[in-house]
Amino acid sequence: MPSAEERHPLLDRLDPDRIPQHVAITMDGNGRWAKQRSRPRVFGHKNGVEAVRASVRACRKAKVRFLTLYAFSTENWKRPEREVNALMELLVHSLRKETAELLENGVKIAVIGNVEKLPSVCRRELQEAMRITAANTDLTLTLALSYSGRWDILQAARAFAHQAATGALPADRIDAVLTEEAFGDLLSTHGIPDPELLVRTSGEHRISNYLLWQGAYSELYFTNTLWPDFREEDLYTALLDFQGRERRFGKTSEQIEVQ
Repeated sequence: MPSAEERHPLLDRLDPDRIPQHVAITMDGNGRWAKQRSRPRVFGHKNGVEAVRASVRACRKAKVRFLTLYAFSTENWKRPEREVNALMELLVHSLRKETAELLENGVKIAVIGNVEKLPSVCRRELQEAMRITAANTDLTLTLALSYSGRWDILQAARAFAHQAATGALPADRIDAVLTEEAFGDLLSTHGIPDPELLVRTSGEHRISNYLLWQGAYSELYFTNTLWPDFREEDLYTALLDFQGRERRFGKTSEQIEVQ
């Protein structure tokens, strides 16, 4: 990841007091990008790595604190074995190549999802990357791997049920204890603020099982740009669109103006 800090002109149009803490992105369109070039799908995935670099650079410069990337869903295990294996190899290669510069640039690596399903070599590389960057505080880059929103909610419900079944949580205390905040602490994203902005590339207009609980009040931004073509300008454009919206959280515009 280049360390150069060239300033894009769109940065000067951003209100620094209205930068979202957490941006989440669905990195979609790698396969179509490759198909347009008559290349195999994995060619698109490999070229998508530069879009990851650009997004990390843009978030750091804009002072976004958390960036979460939907890298591999639970549904993606259904893809052809050859493509899945190539994606796992790309993950290992990218972690080995990028971790040192992420460390230098103050980026902390985290992961959410059913990582036990990942190949052992992937788990080892992830653990090492997280260990190396654990003290960084400028930006937390979370990789959603073998992840889905339904899986996340289900594993949290199972954890809560286990507490109740083992007596750790008395039955007469369930209503008092099981708050939204307490349930959120059982999700894989505990300790990370909910995303204010959810971005999806490639022109698809759906959430696709991504951060279902956490994204309840997220602003949604869709772009026709295919993921391998996504660059800093695209991220800043999404942030500008976000800043042009009124976030009411169930209140009226008049109430927001008074506040």
